[in-house]
Amino acid sequence: MMAETLHSRDDLQQLYRARFKGAAEYRKKMWGVLAGYFQQWISPDATVLDLGCGHCEFINAIACARKYGMDLNPDAVIFAAAGTTIVEQDCSQPWRFEANSLDTVFTSNFFEHLPAKANLETTLVQALRALKPGGRLIAMGPNIRCLAGAYWDFFDHYLPLSERSLVEVLTKVGFEIEVSRSRFMPYTTAGKTYPMVAIRAYLALPFMWRLFGRQFLVVARKAAG
Repeated sequence: MMAETLHSRDDLQQLYRARFKGAAEYRKKMWGVLAGYFQQWISPDATVLDLGCGHCEFINAIACARKYGMDLNPDAVIFAAAGTTIVEQDCSQPWRFEANSLDTVFTSNFFEHLPAKANLETTLVQALRALKPGGRLIAMGPNIRCLAGAYWDFFDHYLPLSERSLVEVLTKVGFEIEVSRSRFMPYTTAGKTYPMVAIRAYLALPFMWRLFGRQFLVVARKAAG
């Protein structure tokens, strides 16, 4: 959640504290399970950036060698575990990472907070530059084709996307697409809790995604050479 979301750092802090009030322990456990699923694309020796890291649930849970989070929410620094470096900057401006320095850029429920498609495209250009040859961008987020009006239930949603529109711009800037799923996780966990055994079962049963999935999952790769 960057400056380009049109919200101040204080706005971001207030919105997310209210949205996930009392859910920190549950979200930590949930992301522990989800990280286990995403681990299939991330090696233990990888350098990983969590783009729009929020409260750092993913980057704290994933097993990798070097961890970074990018966000303007001041709580990111508070929630980051030891060994995670937080980079505060607008993601659509030049990144502070060297070219070919990251193995994975992961982002969850973030692109919809950008104010315009131009911001998304410049962000993806920066991700491509920073990734090593063969490195991956993993993105999940609400699919406008599966949600209709519910997409706008959150005050800081600006940019409606589907897996098709995301794949199109990823291809435009130079990524190769490995995975494109229109339905993956349910829309939101805000105000909801599920037993961890149910989340594990859901991830193991893709036919359930077609019934309950409202978020896309896209995995894209930088050409190896």
